[in-house]
Amino acid sequence: MIVVHFGFGMNGPWGEEMSNTLDGLAHDINNTEGLVWKIWTENEKEGRAGGIYLFEDGQSAENYISMHSARVSQMGATDISVDRYSVNEPLSLINRAQLTARPA
Repeated sequence: MIVVHFGFGMNGPWGEEMSNTLDGLAHDINNTEGLVWKIWTENEKEGRAGGIYLFEDGQSAENYISMHSARVSQMGATDISVDRYSVNEPLSLINRAQLTARPA
């Protein structure tokens, strides 16, 4: 399993407005092959947003990174950073990590 963290600069929207504006995108992301889950992140004070993703495998993660980097650039994101980490599943499970997708 692979965790991916996307971070980027943006001018908003934030909070409830972000939720309403990007609802369709959130549903579309659920169709991403190999995606287990995503956590949306935002920091209005610093003008940064992004997400933390769990993928079943490295190839699914890399496919998404390529596609999503282009998408957020087209949406006006700046200073895009992407970090990738392998998941240590035995230790993560001890600490209650949710490593499977729940039914939508």
